[in-house]
Amino acid sequence: MAHQSQLAGFIIDCKTDDLDAATSFWSQALGLDPETPQDPEESAYRYLETGPEEVHIEVQKVDHPSRVHLDIETDDIDAEVARLEALGAKRIDDIKRWVVMEAPTGQRFCVVKPVRANFVQTANHWD
Repeated sequence: MAHQSQLAGFIIDCKTDDLDAATSFWSQALGLDPETPQDPEESAYRYLETGPEEVHIEVQKVDHPSRVHLDIETDDIDAEVARLEALGAKRIDDIKRWVVMEAPTGQRFCVVKPVRANFVQTANHWD
């Protein structure tokens, strides 16, 4: 099925009891202002301000070891997951509005809905 996808951003997974301190570190390290989500269901996430056409960067509280993972944004999650599975990736889990996958080389990443303002203009087109 024809669809589009591209790199959406990077998520800094932090196994921590102090997400605000972790966010403060990454905010200062990267020179990006922190932004706290207003939705209580998003309490495990902090966003670092980037431009609407730039990759997004999030700091996320997790229970697994700390790491950085990337998100791939798409206008058709099912089609993108199928494309990536054909390349050798494995579907690991469906969470809320995204799918967690694992590359053949072991890295985890997520497939998400579009977040960048220039998605339609800059994303790859797949048939």
